[in-house]
Amino acid sequence: MLKKSRKAVALTGAGVSTESGIPDFRSVGGLWSRFDPFEYGTLGAFQRDPHKVWQMLKELLLLVDCRPNKGHEAMARLEEMGIVRGIITQNIDGLHQLAGSRHVVEFHGSMASFSCLGCGAKMPLAEVKEMAMPPLCSGCRSVLKPDVVFFDEQIPPKALLDTEELLCGVDLLLVVGTSCEVMPAALIPRQVLGQGGELIEINLVPVLKGRARLSLAGKFTEVMSAIVDQMTES
Repeated sequence: MLKKSRKAVALTGAGVSTESGIPDFRSVGGLWSRFDPFEYGTLGAFQRDPHKVWQMLKELLLLVDCRPNKGHEAMARLEEMGIVRGIITQNIDGLHQLAGSRHVVEFHGSMASFSCLGCGAKMPLAEVKEMAMPPLCSGCRSVLKPDVVFFDEQIPPKALLDTEELLCGVDLLLVVGTSCEVMPAALIPRQVLGQGGELIEINLVPVLKGRARLSLAGKFTEVMSAIVDQMTES
């Protein structure tokens, strides 16, 4: 299917990073089992009490030191081989880029930069990590917010535009490590099916049965590495 496709793209979620030590937010012990997402994961909550929300955000800062796994590296290899044209990721960890993937749309933003809601100043992650928590804007002393999409925020226009451009002409979508429950990212597989494309799902527990042409149950690292081995051997 990959060999025959004219344009293959990947949609990835939290399941691709769990083997790098980043737990799924919704899993047992994950972030949302300890912090109510509506109490800590909305822009409204941040604006009301940014110091409180940073109790949760400082845990995310600990995750940015994680490294890409062999699955990330295999996906980057598929892009290098010209087999996968790009990745739309719901993750905010930047691991696809660290592994070498070049065409990555960060649908839900990234922890790589932070913004001041007071004066609009921006700050890179490296500087924020050196600050006392919560980090304050050097100009107006407002609490900085990571450039990630909170639950009550809209997807950034550029991410939507880049996604549409990447999906144009796609006839094969790899759906990897995601339950496809979070909107509007959950609409992406439907869009590909609607334009006549097909889905290949890679998940520990397949969720797209009936919609995916092929569902592979297994670890991200093992399945992706096996796919690359098959592509390079043939």
